[in-house]
Amino acid sequence: MTTTRTPGITVLADGRRFIDKRHLGVRIGLRVGAVTQEHAEERLLTEIARVESDLARKAHARPTFGHCAGRYIEQSRAKRSIGIIRWHVALLQPHIGHLEPQQVHDQTLEPFIKARLTAGASPTTINRSLEVVRTILNRAARSYRDQDGRPYLEGTPPLIAMLSESPRLPYPITWTEQDALFHRPPAHLARMALFGVNTGLRDSNVCGLEWQWEVRVPEVGRSVFVIPPEAFKTKRPHVVVLNDVAWSIIESQRAKHPVWVFPYRGRRIGTMNNTGWQQARRDAGLPLVRVHDLRHSFACRLRAAGVSAEDREVLLGHANHSMAGHYASADVGRLVEQANLILNRGGTQTLLRIADSYRGRSQSAACVPRQEAGGSGSARQVDDSRRVAQDRWISASTAVPQSLGRPGFQGQVIELWRARQDSNPRPPGS
Repeated sequence: MTTTRTPGITVLADGRRFIDKRHLGVRIGLRVGAVTQEHAEERLLTEIARVESDLARKAHARPTFGHCAGRYIEQSRAKRSIGIIRWHVALLQPHIGHLEPQQVHDQTLEPFIKARLTAGASPTTINRSLEVVRTILNRAARSYRDQDGRPYLEGTPPLIAMLSESPRLPYPITWTEQDALFHRPPAHLARMALFGVNTGLRDSNVCGLEWQWEVRVPEVGRSVFVIPPEAFKTKRPHVVVLNDVAWSIIESQRAKHPVWVFPYRGRRIGTMNNTGWQQARRDAGLPLVRVHDLRHSFACRLRAAGVSAEDREVLLGHANHSMAGHYASADVGRLVEQANLILNRGGTQTLLRIADSYRGRSQSAACVPRQEAGGSGSARQVDDSRRVAQDRWISASTAVPQSLGRPGFQGQVIELWRARQDSNPRPPGS
C-alpha cells in the first residue's frame, strides 16, 4: 500500500485505489477500484460534499411531532391513562409523526380525521386524539428545548379545532331493564355488573379491585375495600361500602384468585365493556346502556331512597368541598344502611328518562321517588323496606346480621388500611 499526492487516497498492492479519510469527524472509507488518480480525487470531493451537506442538514433540523410524542409518553409513564395516551399517539403517528411541530395544524390533521371517521370512530373519540395533539404541541412550545435552548415549536401553538360532539346522555337503568340485561352476559360479567350497580364503582375500579385492599370492620359484621389514591380518579383513598348484595358477591368471589376479586381464567379483566357486555345489551334491546350507566343507576337509586347529598358523595367517592363535610367523617354503619336502601324496587321515572322519552329516545321508567301520599317511592315506605328479600342473582340470602355496638368511622377505616400498608408494603415495581 502506497500513498499518493492526495491525503486519504492510497494505492493497494494490486493497483486499485482506496479512500480512507476522516472529514469533520466523519470517516469516509470506500474502494474506488483501478481508476486514475484524478478520478479518485473527484470521488473523494463528492464524498466530502455529501458529509458537509448531511452535517448542515442535521444542524438545522427540527424535532418531529413523533419525537415530541415520544417525550410526552416518557413523561406520562406514571399516569393511569398511559395506555390510552399510547393508543392515541399510535393512531396519530402514521399521519403526522414525520412532520415538524410547526407543520401540525388543522389542514395537516384532515387526513387523520377523515381516516378515523371512515373507520367508524365517533367525533368524541377523535376529539380525544386531537386533545393529545394539543397537549404535545403546547409542551413543544413551552417545555421541550434542544441543546441550544431553543423550543421545539417557536411561537404560539396553533389552535386545533374540535369536531362537533353529540354526547350520549346518562342512562340510569330501571329494575325491569336490569333483570333483562344482567342474565344475558357470562356469569362472571353478570356478577361484576351487579356489583357495580350496587357500589357505584367505575369500570376500572371493579376490574382492578384487589383483595389486599379489603379491611374488616367488626362493628358492621363485614368488610369494606379501601381503594388507594393512585387507583382512584379523585386521587384520594375511597372506601367502598358494601350493601347486602355487594357483600354476598364478595363472599362468593373468595378463593378464586389471590390478587384480583373479579378474575377471569386466572387473569385481571381489562374492562367490562367487552364483546360479552356489548352482545348482552344488544340482546336485551338496550344498545344505549354503557357500563358507566351502572354508576348513574346507583346514584339515582340513592337519591330516590332519600339518601342525603353528603352521603351520596361519600358512597360515590366524589370530592366534598364543604367545611362541614371536611370535619364530619361519615359513619360506616350508617353508610351500609343507606346503601341497602337502594335494594327497594320502588320509584318512578328520573328526570333524565322523562327528557329522553320526550325526545323519542326512551319510554321506560327509572328511579325518582313519588311524592304523592302512599306512593311506592315515599321516604316512609323506603325506610320500612330495609329488609330485602333474596336477590335471584345471589345463591344465598343477601341479609347479613349486623353486630351490635357503635360502628366505626370512615376515617378510622382508612387509618386501619394505611397501617396495614405500612406494615406490609408492596415490593417496588409490583
